[in-house]
Amino acid sequence: MSTPSNRWVILAILFFVRTTMAFQFQAVAALSPLMMTQFAVGLADIGMLIGLYLLPGVAIAFPSALLARALGDRRLVLAGLALMVAGGTWVALGSSWEAQLGGRLLAGVGGVIINLILTKLVTDYFTGREISTAMAVLVNSWPVGIALALVVLPSVAATWNLALAMTLVAAFAAVGLVLLFCFVRETSQSGNGLRPAPLRETPLVGMLLSGSVWGLYNAGLPMVFAFGPALLVEQGYDLEAAASLTSLALWALAISIPLGGYLADRSGKRDGVILFSLLGFALLLALAPEWPGSSLILFIAIGLVGGLAPGPIMSLPSSLLTPRTSASGMGIFFTVFYLDSVLAPIVGGWLSDQAGTLAAAFYFGAAALVAATLCLLAYRRLEMRTRLDRDDRGSKRPAV
Repeated sequence: MSTPSNRWVILAILFFVRTTMAFQFQAVAALSPLMMTQFAVGLADIGMLIGLYLLPGVAIAFPSALLARALGDRRLVLAGLALMVAGGTWVALGSSWEAQLGGRLLAGVGGVIINLILTKLVTDYFTGREISTAMAVLVNSWPVGIALALVVLPSVAATWNLALAMTLVAAFAAVGLVLLFCFVRETSQSGNGLRPAPLRETPLVGMLLSGSVWGLYNAGLPMVFAFGPALLVEQGYDLEAAASLTSLALWALAISIPLGGYLADRSGKRDGVILFSLLGFALLLALAPEWPGSSLILFIAIGLVGGLAPGPIMSLPSSLLTPRTSASGMGIFFTVFYLDSVLAPIVGGWLSDQAGTLAAAFYFGAAALVAATLCLLAYRRLEMRTRLDRDDRGSKRPAV
Protein backbone atom coordinates (compact mmCIF):
# COMPACT_ATOMS: atom_id res chain seq x y z
CA MET A 1 0.00 0.00 0.00
CA SER A 2 1.30 3.48 -0.80
CA THR A 3 2.33 5.60 2.13
CA PRO A 4 0.83 9.05 2.73
CA SER A 5 4.14 10.68 1.79
CA ASN A 6 3.67 9.32 -1.75
CA ARG A 7 0.19 10.72 -2.23
CA TRP A 8 1.31 13.57 -4.55
CA VAL A 9 3.19 11.05 -6.71
CA ILE A 10 0.07 8.90 -6.75
CA LEU A 11 -1.97 11.97 -7.73
CA ALA A 12 0.40 12.62 -10.65
CA ILE A 13 -0.18 9.06 -11.89
CA LEU A 14 -3.96 9.38 -11.48
CA PHE A 15 -3.79 12.70 -13.35
CA PHE A 16 -2.04 10.98 -16.26
CA VAL A 17 -4.53 8.11 -16.27
CA ARG A 18 -7.51 10.46 -16.37
CA THR A 19 -5.80 12.50 -19.10
CA THR A 20 -5.89 9.38 -21.28
CA MET A 21 -9.66 9.32 -20.80
CA ALA A 22 -10.05 12.95 -21.94
CA PHE A 23 -7.68 12.26 -24.84
CA GLN A 24 -9.83 9.34 -25.96
CA PHE A 25 -13.08 11.28 -25.48
CA GLN A 26 -11.88 14.16 -27.68
CA ALA A 27 -10.41 11.92 -30.40
CA VAL A 28 -13.64 11.79 -32.40
CA ALA A 29 -14.15 15.57 -32.37
CA ALA A 30 -10.49 16.18 -33.23
CA LEU A 31 -10.60 13.77 -36.18
CA SER A 32 -14.22 14.27 -37.24
CA PRO A 33 -13.53 15.66 -40.77
CA LEU A 34 -11.44 12.60 -41.63
CA MET A 35 -13.96 10.22 -40.06
CA MET A 36 -16.84 11.79 -41.98
CA THR A 37 -14.94 11.29 -45.23
CA GLN A 38 -13.68 7.76 -44.54
CA PHE A 39 -16.97 6.36 -43.24
CA ALA A 40 -19.34 8.52 -45.33
CA VAL A 41 -21.27 9.85 -42.34
CA GLY A 42 -22.68 13.25 -41.36
CA LEU A 43 -22.47 15.57 -38.39
CA ALA A 44 -25.37 13.87 -36.64
CA ASP A 45 -23.51 10.56 -36.76
CA ILE A 46 -20.36 12.18 -35.39
CA GLY A 47 -22.41 13.74 -32.61
CA MET A 48 -23.84 10.35 -31.72
CA LEU A 49 -20.35 8.83 -31.68
CA ILE A 50 -19.13 11.57 -29.32
CA GLY A 51 -22.11 11.11 -26.99
CA LEU A 52 -21.69 7.33 -26.84
CA TYR A 53 -18.58 7.76 -24.71
CA LEU A 54 -20.42 9.35 -21.77
CA LEU A 55 -23.79 7.67 -22.22
CA PRO A 56 -22.89 4.46 -20.27
CA GLY A 57 -22.34 6.55 -17.15
CA VAL A 58 -26.07 7.02 -16.66
CA ALA A 59 -26.54 3.26 -16.29
CA ILE A 60 -23.29 1.92 -14.86
CA ALA A 61 -21.87 4.59 -12.52
CA PHE A 62 -23.73 3.31 -9.46
CA PRO A 63 -23.27 -0.44 -10.22
CA SER A 64 -19.56 0.26 -10.75
CA ALA A 65 -19.33 1.81 -7.32
CA LEU A 66 -20.96 -1.25 -5.74
CA LEU A 67 -18.65 -3.52 -7.73
CA ALA A 68 -15.66 -1.59 -6.39
CA ARG A 69 -16.74 -2.50 -2.87
CA ALA A 70 -16.47 -6.17 -3.78
CA LEU A 71 -13.41 -6.16 -6.05
CA GLY A 72 -11.45 -3.19 -4.73
CA ASP A 73 -10.77 0.14 -6.43
CA ARG A 74 -7.46 -0.87 -8.00
CA ARG A 75 -8.78 -3.98 -9.71
CA LEU A 76 -11.79 -2.13 -11.09
CA VAL A 77 -9.83 0.84 -12.43
CA LEU A 78 -7.41 -1.58 -14.12
CA ALA A 79 -10.42 -3.30 -15.69
CA GLY A 80 -11.70 0.10 -16.85
CA LEU A 81 -8.37 0.92 -18.47
CA ALA A 82 -8.34 -2.50 -20.14
CA LEU A 83 -11.77 -1.72 -21.63
CA MET A 84 -10.48 1.65 -22.86
CA VAL A 85 -7.55 -0.08 -24.55
CA ALA A 86 -9.78 -2.80 -26.05
CA GLY A 87 -12.38 -0.30 -27.28
CA GLY A 88 -9.70 2.01 -28.66
CA THR A 89 -8.07 -0.89 -30.51
CA TRP A 90 -11.43 -1.93 -31.94
CA VAL A 91 -11.93 1.60 -33.25
CA ALA A 92 -8.41 1.74 -34.72
CA LEU A 93 -8.74 -1.61 -36.53
CA GLY A 94 -12.43 -1.33 -37.47
CA SER A 95 -13.17 -0.69 -41.12
CA SER A 96 -16.93 -0.16 -40.70
CA TRP A 97 -19.04 2.47 -38.98
CA GLU A 98 -20.58 -0.24 -36.82
CA ALA A 99 -17.10 -1.09 -35.51
CA GLN A 100 -16.60 2.56 -34.60
CA LEU A 101 -19.85 2.57 -32.63
CA GLY A 102 -19.07 -0.68 -30.84
CA GLY A 103 -15.51 0.26 -29.97
CA ARG A 104 -16.52 3.71 -28.80
CA LEU A 105 -19.22 2.32 -26.52
CA LEU A 106 -16.83 -0.25 -25.02
CA ALA A 107 -14.18 2.39 -24.43
CA GLY A 108 -16.81 4.67 -22.86
CA VAL A 109 -17.74 1.97 -20.33
CA GLY A 110 -14.08 1.85 -19.31
CA GLY A 111 -13.87 5.64 -19.16
CA VAL A 112 -16.92 5.85 -16.90
CA ILE A 113 -15.38 3.33 -14.51
CA ILE A 114 -12.02 5.08 -14.21
CA ASN A 115 -13.61 8.53 -13.85
CA LEU A 116 -15.60 7.30 -10.85
CA ILE A 117 -12.87 5.25 -9.18
CA LEU A 118 -10.06 7.79 -9.65
CA THR A 119 -12.18 10.42 -7.93
CA LYS A 120 -12.82 8.02 -5.06
CA LEU A 121 -9.09 7.23 -4.80
CA VAL A 122 -8.24 10.93 -4.53
CA THR A 123 -10.91 11.29 -1.85
CA ASP A 124 -9.33 8.40 0.07
CA TYR A 125 -5.81 9.84 -0.18
CA PHE A 126 -6.61 13.49 0.52
CA THR A 127 -9.70 13.71 2.76
CA GLY A 128 -9.04 16.46 5.28
CA ARG A 129 -5.75 17.46 3.65
CA GLU A 130 -5.62 19.74 0.58
CA ILE A 131 -8.55 17.88 -0.95
CA SER A 132 -9.75 20.86 -3.01
CA THR A 133 -6.26 21.26 -4.48
CA ALA A 134 -5.99 17.53 -5.20
CA MET A 135 -9.42 17.41 -6.82
CA ALA A 136 -8.60 20.48 -8.90
CA VAL A 137 -5.44 18.77 -10.17
CA LEU A 138 -7.41 15.65 -11.09
CA VAL A 139 -10.19 17.63 -12.79
CA ASN A 140 -7.60 19.63 -14.75
CA SER A 141 -6.63 16.44 -16.56
CA TRP A 142 -9.79 16.88 -18.64
CA PRO A 143 -8.90 20.16 -20.43
CA VAL A 144 -5.27 18.99 -20.70
CA GLY A 145 -6.32 15.73 -22.40
CA ILE A 146 -8.72 17.56 -24.71
CA ALA A 147 -6.06 20.12 -25.65
CA LEU A 148 -3.52 17.34 -26.33
CA ALA A 149 -5.97 15.54 -28.60
CA LEU A 150 -6.67 18.71 -30.57
CA VAL A 151 -2.96 19.41 -31.02
CA VAL A 152 -1.58 15.88 -31.57
CA LEU A 153 -4.18 13.73 -33.32
CA PRO A 154 -4.95 15.82 -36.44
CA SER A 155 -1.22 16.13 -37.11
CA VAL A 156 -0.66 12.37 -36.74
CA ALA A 157 -3.63 11.57 -38.99
CA ALA A 158 -2.52 14.07 -41.62
CA THR A 159 1.07 12.78 -41.62
CA TRP A 160 0.17 9.09 -41.62
CA ASN A 161 -3.50 8.04 -41.46
CA LEU A 162 -6.63 7.90 -39.32
CA ALA A 163 -6.00 4.34 -38.12
CA LEU A 164 -2.58 5.25 -36.71
CA ALA A 165 -4.02 8.25 -34.89
CA MET A 166 -6.65 6.03 -33.28
CA THR A 167 -3.96 3.46 -32.43
CA LEU A 168 -2.11 6.21 -30.58
CA VAL A 169 -5.26 6.81 -28.51
CA ALA A 170 -5.37 3.16 -27.44
CA ALA A 171 -1.61 3.13 -26.76
CA PHE A 172 -1.91 6.19 -24.52
CA ALA A 173 -4.49 4.39 -22.40
CA ALA A 174 -2.24 1.31 -22.30
CA VAL A 175 0.60 3.41 -20.82
CA GLY A 176 -1.80 4.58 -18.11
CA LEU A 177 -2.74 0.97 -17.38
CA VAL A 178 0.92 -0.01 -16.93
CA LEU A 179 1.67 2.97 -14.67
CA LEU A 180 -1.31 2.31 -12.44
CA PHE A 181 -0.56 -1.42 -12.25
CA CYS A 182 3.07 -0.81 -11.25
CA PHE A 183 2.78 2.10 -8.83
CA VAL A 184 -0.72 2.38 -7.32
CA ARG A 185 -1.88 0.01 -4.62
CA GLU A 186 -5.24 -0.47 -2.91
CA THR A 187 -5.96 2.08 -0.18
CA SER A 188 -7.03 0.95 3.27
CA GLN A 189 -10.42 2.59 2.66
CA SER A 190 -11.32 0.34 -0.25
CA GLY A 191 -11.58 -3.26 -1.30
CA ASN A 192 -11.25 -5.90 1.36
CA GLY A 193 -9.48 -3.58 3.75
CA LEU A 194 -12.75 -2.23 5.09
CA ARG A 195 -16.21 -3.70 5.42
CA PRO A 196 -18.64 -1.49 3.42
CA ALA A 197 -21.62 0.05 5.15
CA PRO A 198 -25.16 -1.05 4.22
CA LEU A 199 -26.59 0.96 1.33
CA ARG A 200 -29.20 2.54 3.62
CA GLU A 201 -26.41 4.36 5.49
CA THR A 202 -25.36 6.25 2.34
CA PRO A 203 -26.47 9.92 2.54
CA LEU A 204 -28.72 9.72 -0.54
CA VAL A 205 -30.10 13.28 -0.47
CA GLY A 206 -26.65 14.74 0.19
CA MET A 207 -25.15 12.89 -2.76
CA LEU A 208 -28.04 13.89 -5.02
CA LEU A 209 -27.51 17.53 -4.06
CA SER A 210 -23.71 17.51 -4.38
CA GLY A 211 -23.98 15.54 -7.62
CA SER A 212 -26.43 18.16 -8.88
CA VAL A 213 -23.94 20.95 -8.14
CA TRP A 214 -21.32 19.16 -10.26
CA GLY A 215 -23.83 18.04 -12.88
CA LEU A 216 -25.36 21.50 -13.33
CA TYR A 217 -21.88 23.04 -13.54
CA ASN A 218 -21.18 20.57 -16.33
CA ALA A 219 -24.49 21.53 -17.93
CA GLY A 220 -23.25 25.12 -18.15
CA LEU A 221 -19.70 24.44 -19.28
CA PRO A 222 -20.49 22.49 -22.50
CA MET A 223 -22.54 25.41 -23.76
CA VAL A 224 -19.23 27.21 -24.30
CA PHE A 225 -17.41 24.44 -26.16
CA ALA A 226 -20.38 22.84 -27.92
CA PHE A 227 -22.11 26.02 -29.07
CA GLY A 228 -19.48 28.77 -28.67
CA PRO A 229 -18.03 28.53 -32.19
CA ALA A 230 -21.48 28.48 -33.77
CA LEU A 231 -22.60 31.48 -31.67
CA LEU A 232 -19.55 33.46 -32.77
CA VAL A 233 -20.19 32.56 -36.42
CA GLU A 234 -23.77 33.73 -35.90
CA GLN A 235 -22.31 37.02 -34.65
CA GLY A 236 -20.20 37.47 -37.81
CA TYR A 237 -16.88 35.74 -37.09
CA ASP A 238 -15.44 33.28 -39.60
CA LEU A 239 -15.21 29.65 -38.48
CA GLU A 240 -11.43 29.64 -37.86
CA ALA A 241 -11.56 32.78 -35.74
CA ALA A 242 -14.59 31.46 -33.85
CA ALA A 243 -12.81 28.20 -33.03
CA SER A 244 -9.68 30.06 -31.91
CA LEU A 245 -11.66 32.36 -29.63
CA THR A 246 -13.51 29.44 -28.08
CA SER A 247 -10.24 27.58 -27.45
CA LEU A 248 -9.02 30.53 -25.35
CA ALA A 249 -11.64 29.62 -22.76
CA LEU A 250 -10.20 26.08 -22.62
CA TRP A 251 -6.65 27.27 -22.01
CA ALA A 252 -7.82 29.79 -19.40
CA LEU A 253 -9.79 26.98 -17.74
CA ALA A 254 -6.65 24.81 -17.50
CA ILE A 255 -4.87 27.62 -15.66
CA SER A 256 -7.80 28.46 -13.39
CA ILE A 257 -8.83 24.99 -12.17
CA PRO A 258 -5.74 24.28 -10.01
CA LEU A 259 -5.75 27.89 -8.83
CA GLY A 260 -9.34 27.50 -7.60
CA GLY A 261 -8.46 24.39 -5.61
CA TYR A 262 -5.42 26.06 -4.07
CA LEU A 263 -7.37 29.18 -3.10
CA ALA A 264 -10.16 27.09 -1.55
CA ASP A 265 -7.71 25.13 0.61
CA ARG A 266 -5.52 28.09 1.59
CA SER A 267 -8.40 30.40 2.45
CA GLY A 268 -10.64 27.75 4.01
CA LYS A 269 -13.56 29.38 2.17
CA ARG A 270 -14.49 26.66 -0.31
CA ASP A 271 -18.10 27.76 -0.62
CA GLY A 272 -17.04 31.35 -1.27
CA VAL A 273 -14.83 30.22 -4.15
CA ILE A 274 -17.61 28.02 -5.57
CA LEU A 275 -20.28 30.72 -5.34
CA PHE A 276 -18.06 33.40 -6.86
CA SER A 277 -17.18 31.07 -9.72
CA LEU A 278 -20.71 29.79 -10.41
CA LEU A 279 -22.40 33.19 -10.30
CA GLY A 280 -19.59 34.94 -12.19
CA PHE A 281 -19.63 32.20 -14.82
CA ALA A 282 -23.43 32.52 -15.14
CA LEU A 283 -23.18 36.28 -15.64
CA LEU A 284 -20.48 35.93 -18.29
CA LEU A 285 -22.49 33.27 -20.17
CA ALA A 286 -25.51 35.59 -20.20
CA LEU A 287 -23.40 38.49 -21.46
CA ALA A 288 -21.64 36.56 -24.26
CA PRO A 289 -24.59 36.76 -26.71
CA GLU A 290 -25.22 40.42 -25.84
CA TRP A 291 -21.67 41.80 -26.28
CA PRO A 292 -20.29 40.34 -29.53
CA GLY A 293 -17.65 43.05 -29.71
CA SER A 294 -16.11 41.87 -26.44
CA SER A 295 -15.91 38.15 -27.24
CA LEU A 296 -12.14 37.92 -26.74
CA ILE A 297 -12.30 39.29 -23.20
CA LEU A 298 -15.51 37.42 -22.38
CA PHE A 299 -14.26 33.99 -23.45
CA ILE A 300 -10.99 34.36 -21.55
CA ALA A 301 -12.94 35.54 -18.49
CA ILE A 302 -15.32 32.58 -18.81
CA GLY A 303 -12.36 30.20 -18.52
CA LEU A 304 -10.66 32.08 -15.68
CA VAL A 305 -13.80 32.56 -13.57
CA GLY A 306 -15.54 29.29 -14.43
CA GLY A 307 -12.43 27.26 -13.73
CA LEU A 308 -12.26 28.21 -10.05
CA ALA A 309 -15.16 25.96 -9.00
CA PRO A 310 -14.39 22.35 -10.04
CA GLY A 311 -11.82 21.51 -7.33
CA PRO A 312 -13.90 22.60 -4.33
CA ILE A 313 -17.09 21.21 -5.91
CA MET A 314 -15.49 17.78 -6.23
CA SER A 315 -14.52 17.91 -2.56
CA LEU A 316 -18.16 18.31 -1.45
CA PRO A 317 -19.00 14.59 -1.03
CA SER A 318 -16.10 14.07 1.38
CA SER A 319 -17.83 16.16 4.06
CA LEU A 320 -20.71 13.67 4.34
CA LEU A 321 -19.17 10.39 3.24
CA THR A 322 -17.22 8.01 5.42
CA PRO A 323 -14.70 5.45 4.12
CA ARG A 324 -17.44 2.81 4.40
CA THR A 325 -19.99 4.82 2.38
CA SER A 326 -17.64 6.45 -0.16
CA ALA A 327 -18.14 3.88 -2.94
CA SER A 328 -21.95 3.96 -3.01
CA GLY A 329 -21.99 7.71 -2.36
CA MET A 330 -19.68 8.46 -5.29
CA GLY A 331 -21.78 6.14 -7.43
CA ILE A 332 -24.84 8.32 -6.80
CA PHE A 333 -22.79 11.50 -7.27
CA PHE A 334 -21.53 10.41 -10.69
CA THR A 335 -24.88 9.06 -11.86
CA VAL A 336 -26.34 12.56 -11.45
CA PHE A 337 -23.29 14.06 -13.17
CA TYR A 338 -23.54 11.78 -16.21
CA LEU A 339 -27.28 12.30 -16.53
CA ASP A 340 -26.83 16.07 -16.61
CA SER A 341 -23.82 15.85 -18.95
CA VAL A 342 -25.75 13.77 -21.50
CA LEU A 343 -28.95 15.82 -21.35
CA ALA A 344 -27.50 19.36 -21.26
CA PRO A 345 -26.26 19.60 -24.89
CA ILE A 346 -29.53 18.07 -26.10
CA VAL A 347 -31.60 20.63 -24.16
CA GLY A 348 -29.32 23.51 -25.18
CA GLY A 349 -29.57 22.55 -28.84
CA TRP A 350 -33.35 22.11 -28.67
CA LEU A 351 -33.83 25.50 -27.01
CA SER A 352 -31.65 27.14 -29.65
CA ASP A 353 -33.69 25.54 -32.41
CA GLN A 354 -36.93 26.77 -30.82
CA ALA A 355 -35.59 30.29 -30.28
CA GLY A 356 -33.86 30.52 -33.63
CA THR A 357 -30.58 31.63 -32.03
CA LEU A 358 -27.70 29.96 -30.21
CA ALA A 359 -27.96 32.62 -27.52
CA ALA A 360 -30.66 30.40 -25.96
CA ALA A 361 -28.06 27.73 -25.20
CA PHE A 362 -25.93 30.27 -23.33
CA TYR A 363 -28.93 31.50 -21.34
CA PHE A 364 -29.76 27.89 -20.48
CA GLY A 365 -26.19 27.36 -19.28
CA ALA A 366 -26.42 30.47 -17.09
CA ALA A 367 -29.67 29.23 -15.56
CA ALA A 368 -28.08 25.83 -14.84
CA LEU A 369 -25.22 27.52 -12.98
CA VAL A 370 -27.65 29.55 -10.86
CA ALA A 371 -29.50 26.31 -10.05
CA ALA A 372 -26.15 24.80 -9.01
CA THR A 373 -25.71 27.55 -6.41
CA LEU A 374 -29.12 26.72 -4.93
CA CYS A 375 -28.15 23.04 -4.71
CA LEU A 376 -24.93 24.02 -2.93
CA LEU A 377 -26.85 26.02 -0.32
CA ALA A 378 -29.28 23.12 0.19
CA TYR A 379 -26.35 20.71 0.56
CA ARG A 380 -24.70 22.83 3.24
CA ARG A 381 -27.98 23.13 5.12
CA LEU A 382 -28.37 19.35 5.03
CA GLU A 383 -24.76 18.89 6.18
CA MET A 384 -25.32 21.21 9.13
CA ARG A 385 -28.51 19.40 10.12
CA THR A 386 -26.70 16.05 9.88
CA ARG A 387 -23.89 17.30 12.10
CA LEU A 388 -26.35 18.62 14.70
CA ASP A 389 -28.19 15.28 14.72
CA ARG A 390 -24.92 13.46 15.34
CA ASP A 391 -24.04 15.83 18.15
CA ASP A 392 -27.47 15.34 19.73
CA ARG A 393 -27.12 11.56 19.58
CA GLY A 394 -23.67 11.79 21.11
CA SER A 395 -24.83 14.02 23.96
CA LYS A 396 -27.57 11.55 24.88
CA ARG A 397 -25.18 8.66 25.38
CA PRO A 398 -24.73 7.72 29.04
CA ALA A 399 -21.48 8.76 30.63
CA VAL A 400 -18.93 6.00 31.14
